[in-house]
Amino acid sequence: MRKVFLKKGPSLIAEGQFLNMRIFSVSDITRAVKDVLEAEFPFIWVKGQVTNLARPASGHVYFTLTDGDAGLSVVWFKGNQRGASGERAEGVTGDTAEKINPLTGEVESGETIKLEDGMEILCAGHMNVYPPRGAYQLIAELIQEHGVGDLRLAFEAMKRKLADKGYFSEDRKMEIPRSPSKVAVVTAPSGAAIMDFLRIAQGRGTGAEIRIYPTLVQGDKAPVQIAKAIDKVCEDGWAEVLVLIRGGGSLEDLWAFNTESVADALFRSTVPVVCGVGHEVDISIADYVADKRVATPSHAAQELWPRRETLMQSVDELESKLVRSYKNFLEVRNSRLETLRKGLTWLSPSQKIDRLLSSFSDENLRLKRAADLFTDRKSSELEALIYRLTGVLDERHFESIDREISHLYAMLERNGKIFMDNKFSEFDNMANSLRMLDPEMPLERGYSLVTVEKSGTFLRSPDEVMNGDGLRVRVKSGEIRAKVVGK
Repeated sequence: MRKVFLKKGPSLIAEGQFLNMRIFSVSDITRAVKDVLEAEFPFIWVKGQVTNLARPASGHVYFTLTDGDAGLSVVWFKGNQRGASGERAEGVTGDTAEKINPLTGEVESGETIKLEDGMEILCAGHMNVYPPRGAYQLIAELIQEHGVGDLRLAFEAMKRKLADKGYFSEDRKMEIPRSPSKVAVVTAPSGAAIMDFLRIAQGRGTGAEIRIYPTLVQGDKAPVQIAKAIDKVCEDGWAEVLVLIRGGGSLEDLWAFNTESVADALFRSTVPVVCGVGHEVDISIADYVADKRVATPSHAAQELWPRRETLMQSVDELESKLVRSYKNFLEVRNSRLETLRKGLTWLSPSQKIDRLLSSFSDENLRLKRAADLFTDRKSSELEALIYRLTGVLDERHFESIDREISHLYAMLERNGKIFMDNKFSEFDNMANSLRMLDPEMPLERGYSLVTVEKSGTFLRSPDEVMNGDGLRVRVKSGEIRAKVVGK
């Protein structure tokens, strides 16, 4: 059996002597420390800088007071806040609230205080030990602002310096490409930030290649590594966009992203930068310099790629627009085609001949009617003259007149026949002329019509074709295809 010794003064106590000693349990030791600590520090004032600030849904506030060399956990229960940190005491309205000074017991009024990381405060309360963790903590009863913390002052000074140099100007910032296919991510390779980013990216967009440029994101060496990783992304010239991400933390944890070296690297970056450092309430210098600031690493992926459901909906909408546009295009083209068909029908040779024949028939009918009217009118006039002459002339004169009339009638009949023959001759000539206008009439006499295949026009001269050109020769009984072999 292994022997155990406890040192007490100059001598050693052997294992067997433990039988006469009291052995403490963890609870006993914790309780004893708690009694001593609470008795020794029943009420104290502590000055320090706020870090690791947390506000859970319970309304309590948890943070750490630090002075650079040590840290003290502080719990500020909701019931002790009395209007501070954005909460107001019951029945209190406006921007002021009442609070009790634990030293004097007096009721004090003042403006509400809202805690932030980096704030320098005075905190009054009593020490306490939390048994489940065996950790000591300060139970805050009163908190007052005590100036601005060193980190906050350094942050504001750096912010003013870089703003004066134009690092935050919107004119220099580049546009972030939508749905990039090549993305460089500068972050810790095993952190929760990259896991959240990859998880969100996996379900969005149409697929992308992501390269991780590993670096520290916290500590003294982090700024140099982050700046080198950003420069490496630009040197490679591969990525369409650079994503700089890190999970949440205190102002101290995120301080690497508030350094001038990281700001310089972002400023000289030739690749558009999306910065998602910390949570929504965390704003770093890197956020101001980057081309696009997002609230969280997950939000960075959401900013770069749309949801696949949105893409599918867009495709459906584009398909519907394409179908509608195609239908409209067909309707317009069909309407145009119908207009051209009607125009071609009106201008075709066969239709022109039909219209001329119809016009000729109409004119022939009108001519016949006019000749009949003329003959009837002249016959009536002649009969009237005969009747008048019969009453005033004797038989011999009448016979002479009758002979003259017969002669005139014969002349009229002969001239009318000549007139009608001339008109029918003109009609025949016009009919022959119309038949000569028929493009297919020469085919009846053994001629042929030759068209050029490539242009569809009639061949009128050898200069219009070249060797090897295809021809279509149309004869009376059909069509023959030929090719030019020489001219």
